[in-house]
Amino acid sequence: MATEKDLFDDSTMTFGEHLEVLRTHLIRALLGLSICVILALMYGENLVRLIRQPVDAALRRANFVAKVEDNVKGVTFWDSIKGWFLPPDTSASLLPENAPLVTPEARRTISLQLPAYELADQLHEAAPDSYPAPPEVLKERMLTLHAQSDAFLQFRTEMDKMSRPVTLNVQEAFVTYMKVSFVAGLIAASPWVLYQLWLFIAAGLYPHERKYIYTYLPMSIVLFLGGVGFCFYAVLPTVLDFLLGYNARIELTAQIRISEWISFAIMLPLMFGLSFQLPLIMLFLAKINIFTVEQYLGQWRIAVMAIAIISMLLTPTPDPMTMIMMMVPLLLLYALGVLLCHWSKPKPTVEVAT
Repeated sequence: MATEKDLFDDSTMTFGEHLEVLRTHLIRALLGLSICVILALMYGENLVRLIRQPVDAALRRANFVAKVEDNVKGVTFWDSIKGWFLPPDTSASLLPENAPLVTPEARRTISLQLPAYELADQLHEAAPDSYPAPPEVLKERMLTLHAQSDAFLQFRTEMDKMSRPVTLNVQEAFVTYMKVSFVAGLIAASPWVLYQLWLFIAAGLYPHERKYIYTYLPMSIVLFLGGVGFCFYAVLPTVLDFLLGYNARIELTAQIRISEWISFAIMLPLMFGLSFQLPLIMLFLAKINIFTVEQYLGQWRIAVMAIAIISMLLTPTPDPMTMIMMMVPLLLLYALGVLLCHWSKPKPTVEVAT
C-alpha cells in the first residue's frame, strides 16, 4: 500500500531535531530581547524625552508665535511648502530652545519699563513739597524697575506647561514609559532576533536563494531606516506645524495627550519605513514575472493613483500634508524601483553562428 511522503524524508534532520534547533534559536532570541528591554527600561525616561522632542518644539513654536502676534492667522499650506526651501525664522523657532538657563530666583523677577517723566510727575502731584516738577528732558527717558514675587514664578511655570504634552490620569505617564521601553527594546533586539530566525531558515535554503537574501536584506534595512528617519526629522515637524496652525487659526489651545502622541510617533515612522520598501516589492513582482519594466513605465498614471491611495491608507491622520509628504518620496522610490528592475533584467544571450 502506497504511503504519503513525509516532509522530512529528504532532510538530514528528523522532525524532532528541527524542533530542538528551533527551540534553541527561540531561547537565544528571547534572551537577547530580554536584555535589550531591561537596558531600555534603564534609559526609558531619556527615550520618552527623545520621542517628545518634535511635539515639544512644535508647541514652543506655536505658543511663542501666539504670544507675539495678536491676529494669528495660522499656518497655511503655502507656508509649510515654503518652509522646505527657505530658512526658518530663527527669532520664532530657535529663541525658546536656545535661551540661556534661568535660575528659580530669576524666574521670580520681572522687569518693568516705566516713562521717567510720568513717574516723576505722579510723585510731584502726590507730594509737591517733597518732589519738584519733572524737567522736560525726562520725557525721552525710560526707567527699568525689577519686581519679585512668587506669583511670577507660578505664572511662568504654568506658561511652560502649555508647551508640554499632558496626561489625563495618574498612571498614564508610567504606562507610556513602559510602552516606549518595550518598543525600544524590541527595535534594539530586532537584528539579533532576525539573525536567529535567519540561522534557522538558512539551513533549508539553496546557495542561490541565500545570495538573494545577502543582496537585498541590507537594502531593505537601509530603506526602512531611511523612511523612519525621514518621517521623524522631516515629516513630523512639518505636519505638527501645519496642524497646530489650524488650532491658532480658530483660536484653540492645543493640549497633546502624551499616550496618543507616543502611539502616533511610533505608528507614523513605522508606516513610512514599510512604505519605503516599494522598490524591493516592485523588483520581487518583476522577478516572479507578474510585472515587467515596460508595464511599470507604461502604466505610470495608474501607479501614481495607487501610490496616492496607499499614502492615504497608511497615514494615521486625515490631513493632506501627511499624505503628500508620504506620496512624494514614494513617487521617487517608484522611479528607483523601475531602475532596479531594469538593471536586474537578464541580458539576452548572443548566439554565435558556426
